[in-house]
Amino acid sequence: METESPSPDSLSHRTSDPETLTTGIEELTISSDPLTSQFGSLNDLAHELSSLQDLATRGSWRAILDKIARARALSLLQKPHDHLTYLSYNVLALVKMRRFAEALAELDSLEDLDSSQYRYESYPSVYPNRTGSMVPFSLRWLYTLIPIKMGERQDGLDRFYELLDFVQSKVKDKELKNLDASVKLWKKREVFVINCIIGHHLSNKEFGVCLTLIDNLLSQGFSDPALISKLGYIQMHVGDIEGAKRSFNRIEEMVKEGKSSGSLSEVEIKNLVNRNKALVFLVGKDYLSAVREYEECIERDNSDVVAINNKALCLMYLRDLADSIKVLENALERVPTVALNETVIVNLCSMYELAYVNHSEIKRTLNNWIARVAPDDFDSSSTRI
Repeated sequence: METESPSPDSLSHRTSDPETLTTGIEELTISSDPLTSQFGSLNDLAHELSSLQDLATRGSWRAILDKIARARALSLLQKPHDHLTYLSYNVLALVKMRRFAEALAELDSLEDLDSSQYRYESYPSVYPNRTGSMVPFSLRWLYTLIPIKMGERQDGLDRFYELLDFVQSKVKDKELKNLDASVKLWKKREVFVINCIIGHHLSNKEFGVCLTLIDNLLSQGFSDPALISKLGYIQMHVGDIEGAKRSFNRIEEMVKEGKSSGSLSEVEIKNLVNRNKALVFLVGKDYLSAVREYEECIERDNSDVVAINNKALCLMYLRDLADSIKVLENALERVPTVALNETVIVNLCSMYELAYVNHSEIKRTLNNWIARVAPDDFDSSSTRI
């Protein structure tokens, strides 16, 4: 059985990877500086970009690959940055479909990402009065990610640290120029890259490195509740329960004083607090109290899949298999686009195996339903048929 922590990366965007692949989608329309204020729509940024964005949001990765292949074959991409934007979506779709060798081949077709051919000023007739790199941040991120996906962890980590240096240099440059909006954007990217690095070290139980990275961020004045929550989660991993409690209490105090900041909404922050409390109860095997905390989360947001998953596991630990199965089945019926997650499905199938003699037939029915409604990147092997 897989228990999810209250880490902000957990179970998000239908992937168990700490780097949350779809974060890249949000950045694809942005080069070195925010451009959206200069354009009326996504389609003004690149050819039919809104349709690519919509397909990505729905997990229609095969359709994205088809659309890009047609656009290339028909020579519909007229501007240099169009090609980079479409290539970014193509690589992202290939990664989501686990076609890593093809994604690598796409990336290998590029020059050095800092080459002059990828700068606006190299095409003054196409981009008058515009300077800077036209390389989407997501493309740089995918470039760092591919080696890890192909089993070359050290190469991938080296690239992530290089990307972090690149982002931090951008933060300093924008600060010197007093470009507040750009500083905010690049600081957000800095936290994102550090979270990616932490995730990779965490997966290898390199807790000391994770703690150092988080401490460095906190010492710079970052007060994001999700970051402090991750600190508490790692402290629990190393057995520092009291330290974890202090970190979790710090988030509660921030919420009470109205000092919480970061990317989380008010509901998400409140649920983060409840999930952290539940995690402490879980460690102490007080499953009833943990269930109550998760129920508060679900009542506040019925699509909180971390709370749904962990409530079901707590009920199972309380020997209430029927209700634990019902919690997950109801979630799949109510919010399939959110709850249809490999971890949830693995846990549900494990519960079926414990509860039913004819579990193979039940799992086959579930597998057939998944085939109809799941996004293209869903790993159907999670049903273990």
